[in-house]
Amino acid sequence: MDHPLQSLIDDALAETPPGRRVWVALSGGLDSCLLLTLAAAATRRHPRPLRALHVHHGLQEAADGFEGHCRALCERLGVVLDVERVRVDAASGQGLEGAAREARYAAFARRVGEGETLWLAQHRDDQAETFLLAALRGSGPRGLGAMPPRRQWQGRRLVRPLLGCSRAELAEAARRLGVAWVEDPTNAAPDPDRNYLRHAVLPRLGERWPHAAASLARSAALAAEADGLLGELAALDLARLGGDPARLPLAGLAGLSPARRRLLVRHACGALGLPSPPARRLESLLAQQAARPDAVPRVAWPGAEGRRWRGHLYLMAPPLALPPEWAVDWDGRTPLATPLGRCAVALGGPATGEGPLRVVPRRGGERLRLAGRGGRDLRRLLQELAVPPWVRERLVVVWAGEAPVAVLDPQAGRWLALAEGWSAA
Repeated sequence: MDHPLQSLIDDALAETPPGRRVWVALSGGLDSCLLLTLAAAATRRHPRPLRALHVHHGLQEAADGFEGHCRALCERLGVVLDVERVRVDAASGQGLEGAAREARYAAFARRVGEGETLWLAQHRDDQAETFLLAALRGSGPRGLGAMPPRRQWQGRRLVRPLLGCSRAELAEAARRLGVAWVEDPTNAAPDPDRNYLRHAVLPRLGERWPHAAASLARSAALAAEADGLLGELAALDLARLGGDPARLPLAGLAGLSPARRRLLVRHACGALGLPSPPARRLESLLAQQAARPDAVPRVAWPGAEGRRWRGHLYLMAPPLALPPEWAVDWDGRTPLATPLGRCAVALGGPATGEGPLRVVPRRGGERLRLAGRGGRDLRRLLQELAVPPWVRERLVVVWAGEAPVAVLDPQAGRWLALAEGWSAA
């Protein structure tokens, strides 16, 4: 097979080391059928393990026909096909397209192994649509950057080898190579928003500006480049402020311009794997710098929250709470299972072996006898140790008979205090 697009595929394949598997996401449409055909030819010339992955969404009667076409194509090309049947939660609040995308990527994560590469068949016209959708939502550089040609995702590599090609180029190539495909009936409907742009907006733009799609895709590439530079700036600011994305010093934040503060908080959330706060939540979060010193204000958004405490802004997932009635006997040696996680900790002391230790949530009023300090009120001890208030609420206390002997943060899996004679065995 000799086609101008083949060199593009060869270049993409060269990025994957020999012996490392390449997957192609195969929907049955023009773009993915062509991509798999080109990939099969490339892996015969430059051997790499190749598999195709079809996600069966089950959203329309034609779905079984898509799967059948994918099976026939893979059989003709000699490529192993994996099929993932998913359930799309249309009531998730993301819209049908967003819910389908989430289900699709969950399927990718199940099938594609860590360290492997997944090729996606989006093209330049898709990129233009994504850019316009982001612009209409008021997105910043990250959203306007649309789809990257390649990126790391959950230990896997996502590559879009055809992103620089127009759909017309792909259709011409498919005809020349005799590639058959199926048309998704939903692509002809002016809904959802992407299809409206595809059928009603971009053609009109193309009539007035013939290179509109290419120009929009170029703008997306420039926005992605700008986002990368902003990420480098935020990384420098984070390093100057101590390097801990979960604990930003307010004095350092105050020394930045408002735009750089917002950028740094979004960057820190990304580094922690947390969703970025919406614009209004972010403004409210940064306004808490002016709260009175003894206040512990909290600003929450879906999947994350920020709190001010002792001169720092803490960013975190919503803290988990222990059921107040939870309690368990423990031998001090085996890992301790708690509702907040399994802790690989051990404890040894004078009462070890005399009977099980009792582990319960902190209730207040406990006193620990510390080496060289005598009895200390646990509340004051935690204040001295600068344990944040929201962490104190999730602590567990280990009792040996009638005496508390250790305090554990089960979510972090670490001891905060040990009584005299007791040690982390």
